[in-house]
Amino acid sequence: MYSVGIITSSDKGSAGLREDKGGPAIRSIIEKFSDDFKTEKYIIVPDEKDTLAESMIQMADVDGIDLIVTTGGTGFSKRDVTPEATLSVIERRTPGIPEAMRSISMKITLRAMLSRAEAGIRGNTLIINLPGSPKAIEEVLAPLLPSIKHGIDILQGRDAECARP
Repeated sequence: MYSVGIITSSDKGSAGLREDKGGPAIRSIIEKFSDDFKTEKYIIVPDEKDTLAESMIQMADVDGIDLIVTTGGTGFSKRDVTPEATLSVIERRTPGIPEAMRSISMKITLRAMLSRAEAGIRGNTLIINLPGSPKAIEEVLAPLLPSIKHGIDILQGRDAECARP
């Protein structure tokens, strides 16, 4: 079983002015669609690049979380800095993951092209930026979980084969 850390990026959520719905949506989808992942840590932080980066580093390097999933902060607002925080902490990008998310979402809304989500690897941890909308989270996360698990299997040396039998 792989550990999951959820980071919600929200100024209002971190100040207690808005209920976070993205983080709980991630937890619910993971529990509903996969027996391979368990949420170990969940935090809400303000839309601050350094705070987001420090939170990702803490979860990956100190807490040993296998999969960090962020929600929020991937749009065009000046406060949307989650992708920049992610790029500042990862060692290798995994562009296929955000490409797949946008591909899935583009079938539902053309506004999906506005997502700036990133994904990448830090040590043995996979970090993925998800949208802030619970509906969008379910649309993209549920179908990707099997491939995400396989990617972490390979990353952590539990599987060496990407080709399908």
